Amino acid sequence: MALLTRKRVIAVLKESTAGTYNAPQAANCLIVRDLSITPQESDVVSRDLVRPYFGASEQLQANTRVSCTFSVEMAGVGAGTDADVAPNYGECIEACGFTGESTDDAKHLFVPNSTVATTVSILYNIDGVQHTVKGAKGSFSITCGVGEIPTIEFTFTGVYIAPSDVTALTPSYQKQADPLLFDNGNTTGFKIFGETGLQMSNFSLDIGNEVVYRELVGGSPEVLITNRNITGSVTVEAVNLASGGSQQWNPFAAALADGTLGEISFTHGTTALNKVTIQSGLVASQTTKNRVDLGAITYGEEDGIAMWEVPYTMIPSTAGNDELSLIFE
Repeated sequence: MALLTRKRVIAVLKESTAGTYNAPQAANCLIVRDLSITPQESDVVSRDLVRPYFGASEQLQANTRVSCTFSVEMAGVGAGTDADVAPNYGECIEACGFTGESTDDAKHLFVPNSTVATTVSILYNIDGVQHTVKGAKGSFSITCGVGEIPTIEFTFTGVYIAPSDVTALTPSYQKQADPLLFDNGNTTGFKIFGETGLQMSNFSLDIGNEVVYRELVGGSPEVLITNRNITGSVTVEAVNLASGGSQQWNPFAAALADGTLGEISFTHGTTALNKVTIQSGLVASQTTKNRVDLGAITYGEEDGIAMWEVPYTMIPSTAGNDELSLIFE
């Protein structure tokens, strides 16, 4: 019988023991878009035999693993949930090398770590054929464009488990609020290097984890995150460099100021339980917020208006693991 791509379900659950499958349940199902799975991803090893005739050699598959990508709408937990609770995709963020914690001001905070102990189990069902993955870790990126729904795209690599025919879960979707468009009414508090009067059209952020799969003799298959390099870009309307009143900024000078870091931040959402703040550094003080290094500025164009494309890199302090905060409230 043909399998319908419309009839798909994905659920993700943190593992109690790393690498041991922890079966996700209905409450762990996620509302996603752009869902894709590579059920068998392998390093192909050819025998390359020497023979007195033409023809291919047998191909062997090594390091068989599973990769899965999907996007969630960047939104909070929604009404009916405590403000310090993470959204249902919070465990996905943790499996990308972040630590989640409830704060004393009714918020849930995610900051990066360098231990990356969290692994997740993933259940992917396509119309009755079920793929399960264990020991998964990954990376994510955030994309925001004016007039569009902001999204967080996850890419996971996990240990292969043979698929089987299983009736799909009946999802109990929860802790994912309805999204809001990225626009002037829903997105506030944009700040870049001290400037608060600039107009932003696009924002992107890539956590940049280096994810490797290892399957050594004498060990167990595992996925490791071996480094992190947070980069991104901001598109803002170009303005006068020094004579524009509240709308003036010289990004060229800021980009060339070696050793000088600044802040990027904004909040998406206007009501409690559906607000997400992207904050460079830590919120403790202005000094701890200044963790952004600008790259070379270029010009773009939107609707006949000159725009600045501002690339950036988030740099941890000597304390480490403090270059970015994701705040849900």
